[in-house]
Amino acid sequence: MMKIAEKITFIGRVQGVGFRFTALNIAKRNLITGHVRNLPDGSVEMVAQGYSQDIEDCINDLKDTFQAYIQKIVQDDIPFNPDLNDFKIAF
Repeated sequence: MMKIAEKITFIGRVQGVGFRFTALNIAKRNLITGHVRNLPDGSVEMVAQGYSQDIEDCINDLKDTFQAYIQKIVQDDIPFNPDLNDFKIAF
């Protein structure tokens, strides 16, 4: 099974609610590499790399935790970057 990469945009009231810190912990628990960052439009972008099921588990955990804040999630496949070997909050 190959690892994949996705750019996931969380839209809603997702800034100022501990989203990035929680995403960091959930991503590490699911063995995801990449980063999470706030975007100027108020959304949060996550680059997630790992096995497909681990990425889905990560997204589902975030959905469960922030269901009152997330209005929409947009997932796009992106090229895998072997240089990303940890998960961090990007600024």
